Amino acid sequence: MDDMLNDLPKLEPGWVWLAGAGPGDPGLLTLLALHAMRQADVIVHDALVSDEVLALRRPGCDLEYAGKRGGRPSPRQADISHRLVLLAHAGKRVLRLKGGDPLVFGRGGEEALALVEAGVPFRIVPGISSGIGGLAYAGIPVTHRDTNSAVTFITGHDLTGAVPERLDWDALARGAPVLVLYMALKHLDRIAARLLAAGRPADQAVAIVSKAATCDQRVLETTLGHCAAEAAAGGIEPPCVIAIGDAVRLRAGLDWLGALDGRVLTPDPLGTRRGREAG
Repeated sequence: MDDMLNDLPKLEPGWVWLAGAGPGDPGLLTLLALHAMRQADVIVHDALVSDEVLALRRPGCDLEYAGKRGGRPSPRQADISHRLVLLAHAGKRVLRLKGGDPLVFGRGGEEALALVEAGVPFRIVPGISSGIGGLAYAGIPVTHRDTNSAVTFITGHDLTGAVPERLDWDALARGAPVLVLYMALKHLDRIAARLLAAGRPADQAVAIVSKAATCDQRVLETTLGHCAAEAAAGGIEPPCVIAIGDAVRLRAGLDWLGALDGRVLTPDPLGTRRGREAG
């Protein structure tokens, strides 16, 4: 293992690596992200990077918190980017560590462009996005041949913190068989209302996965018509990733974490096998 890491690229002084830490479980770090953590002089990390992940850094590595959480005091994006530039110009080996993937609703592209403007060399290290890995830990595939051959990833708020107005919600409701929402819990009632008004069925399956891929993971299975009310009644807390579509029903057969706790899984949760045999 150590020999393999030694053959990977080196994080050089004056460089910034923008890396994804995955959705929570330290085992979902990439080798390159772990390699960076073992070299960095300073890690500038988001709120969604777990303590278990940060514990893997090398001794003597400094931590700087740069988390953004909705509704709470947070550093400005410009200040975060400026701090990365200052650290790099000071000759530090800098790791900018983000939850999930740095380029999937992670603003990593903005930070990378700030580095380009300042003449700071950088590398992008992809990570497992919560919209894929977090749902997999809940036993929900984002695609399955019996339910959908397309999936749409959506952010639940725009730059102002409101429901994105530039999205064509009517087209999404009609044309996207599975929707995966990031950072949408706060506006779930309004998003559900828009989808319902555009013709999405009220009984369509919805899963809200809170604190995905961590020991505190919770999964609420509900429907589009009741998801907002049931999330509030159930005390579901962010961060959440939300899946809408028939693929959610596959959780009855794919909840592998639940199976570890004794849940009996259903081998044909959609009833498609019986349909094929009858045909």
